[in-house]
Amino acid sequence: MAPTSRTPEPSSDAPESYVGLGAEGAEQLARSRGWQVVRSLPPGAIVTMEYLDARINFEVEGGVVIRCWLG
Repeated sequence: MAPTSRTPEPSSDAPESYVGLGAEGAEQLARSRGWQVVRSLPPGAIVTMEYLDARINFEVEGGVVIRCWLG
């Protein structure tokens, strides 16, 4: 039997719940919820368009998450 993914379902881990958190705290929370890849980016950063099920993305300004999206 294949191992079960630890990646949360988008419906059970709402990206907007991370907005307003400090970047370090948000990253720790995301990892505790099972996210394998946590990516923090500055506003306006150029990013790849590949979608990864196990990734959560944070746009961070002044040490605070201002936007969050999955993949």
